[in-house]
Amino acid sequence: MSELITAELVDLDLSAATKDAAARSLAERMVAAHRVTDLDGFLADVAAREAQMPTGLDGGIGIPHCRSEHVNAPTLAFGRSAAGIDFGAADGPADLIFLIAAPAGADDDHLTILSGLARRLMDPEFTAALRAGTAPAAVAALIRGEEPVEEPAPEAEGTEPEAEPGSAEAAGSAPFRIVAVTSCPTGIAHTYMAAESLAAAGRAEGVEVTVETQGSGGFRKLDPAVIAAADAVIWAHDVEVREKARFRGKPLVDVGVKAGINRPAELIAEARRKAERGEIAAVSEADGGNSGDGEAGRSGEDHAHFGVRLRTYLMSGVSYMVPFVAAGGLLIALSFAIGGYEIASAKSVADHFVWGEADSWAALLNQIGSAAFAFLVPVLAGYIAYGMADRPALVPGFVGGSIALTVNAGFLGGLVAGLLAGAVVMAIQRVPVHATLRGIMPVLVIPLIASAVVGFLMFIVVGKPIASLQNALTDWLNGLSGSNAVILGVVLGLMMCFDMGGPLNKVAYAFAVGGLADPTDGSLKVMAAVMAAGMVPPLAMALATTVRKKLFTKTERENGRAAWVLGASFITEGAIPFAAADPLRVIPSVMAGGAVTGALSMAFGATLRAPHGGVFVVPLIGEPFLYLLAIAAGTLVATALVVLLKGARRAAPDPAGEAGATGSDDSRVVVAA
Repeated sequence: MSELITAELVDLDLSAATKDAAARSLAERMVAAHRVTDLDGFLADVAAREAQMPTGLDGGIGIPHCRSEHVNAPTLAFGRSAAGIDFGAADGPADLIFLIAAPAGADDDHLTILSGLARRLMDPEFTAALRAGTAPAAVAALIRGEEPVEEPAPEAEGTEPEAEPGSAEAAGSAPFRIVAVTSCPTGIAHTYMAAESLAAAGRAEGVEVTVETQGSGGFRKLDPAVIAAADAVIWAHDVEVREKARFRGKPLVDVGVKAGINRPAELIAEARRKAERGEIAAVSEADGGNSGDGEAGRSGEDHAHFGVRLRTYLMSGVSYMVPFVAAGGLLIALSFAIGGYEIASAKSVADHFVWGEADSWAALLNQIGSAAFAFLVPVLAGYIAYGMADRPALVPGFVGGSIALTVNAGFLGGLVAGLLAGAVVMAIQRVPVHATLRGIMPVLVIPLIASAVVGFLMFIVVGKPIASLQNALTDWLNGLSGSNAVILGVVLGLMMCFDMGGPLNKVAYAFAVGGLADPTDGSLKVMAAVMAAGMVPPLAMALATTVRKKLFTKTERENGRAAWVLGASFITEGAIPFAAADPLRVIPSVMAGGAVTGALSMAFGATLRAPHGGVFVVPLIGEPFLYLLAIAAGTLVATALVVLLKGARRAAPDPAGEAGATGSDDSRVVVAA
């Protein structure tokens, strides 16, 4: 750490009374050392990071930190306060203050060094030596690692800990195994401190803990074999866990990153209790996208197949788009229920609004919903680009998505614009630049160049051909009838029920909601079929656990009661615990039911203007009684099949006692072979 801290960056008599004053005092040393170019701009970034989550840690430590364009070299300043400064820790003020400054484009090597410091702060010997130090140069050397301070064992990076005397492993039996993921908004300090804290608590408890740190320096994915062998999972995070679907089917403890630092033993105990009860978390593969720092996420995906990475990028855009679709679509649908379809042509409520008229309120809802819907394509494009190339890609992604609307390229144009923006930004990021330019690259140079390139491509090259394709797709949907419509309903139903919130499900859903931006009779039928089929899996499992209780564990029966509400609300993920426990019987059954529902919905000509809501938007559905009949028919088919398949398995148990495990109330959930 020789380049990160020097004696001039150490203050052993920090006199500041508040955390803001402490940050300013230490930052002034960074400015004097020519590490920070703009004091006030840097302090604003520190304050913004502090506003996300207090940086005080138990044990008298304050660790304010941020990445900032006003930092030209990774830097660490240290201050020691006799009176203590409140950084929001539960156990009181901090006397050891570390201010960590990383450039906006900091390289992985320096971030790895910073994460090493974060781990060392969990070592009592190290913090005691810092409190006893008398000379700034000696303390700086100690922080740089030039003094022999014993560091923690490295199992937080994925190596296996040695068995301690008296542990389960030392006694010859397999230890309880936990895999964990830690992450924080900046990905510099708390991420690695939580990892070390969990690993240390695991050693103390005789539990094998393997941690994946999803920090700013990238993340190295856990070996799938290690995840498969784990008995439980702990997520200690304040940003989205990347590629969540890897942990599907495991008991899960999901907490903030500070809980991983401050109470790791409690988290391990909770994980063991959940495993003993056989609690399986519902983890959707759609959540496995790149939701945090895109740059970090890519480091773990470099060797992934192109198709896998493309799916991740697209799902990132869809996941951010869905709330806009849900809010806007439901508001528009509600406006139609109140004021009729002609309300879409009402005057602006900014110019004409009468408090006592229902039509005015309907127009208000319609125009608010339309405003939300106007963001649909830009948000899709922006966050596809974000998933590919992090924050610098947001601007060209949004610009490309907006242009897609301008040239009438619609939903397909948004997809292409997002991919183009991400690809252009990734290409620019590969160009080597001088260190002095790194700070302005992500906020000025990259958005400027990428927006110009994407805008040119969308306006001049690809926009019009995509608009023609979009029009052709719209015409095809409008012309669907008879057997063609039924076949499309079957395909959409199968996709909605195959992975229940995963990529295929989201593709079908995105296809449906894309048509709502410019609704036609065909696109409204597609939306109805998609929502109907998506309700079938949880409703079928709820019904199955009601009519044949003995085929399910106590935990599954409890999940079944919740699945009634989830299914009625069009939350397909409510069936995931059942699919994770017995995929070969549950998934084919619900797919069959979804196909029946999708086909019947299309055959009945049911239409839907709301993108979500389940049974709560039935008044907004065309042919509502036939629509409910389609859902009931698919649910009955899926229920009958899952009961039949599970009953056959129970009637012929294998030598390993699989049937007994499944039927026992107290057994752990087993994945059927």
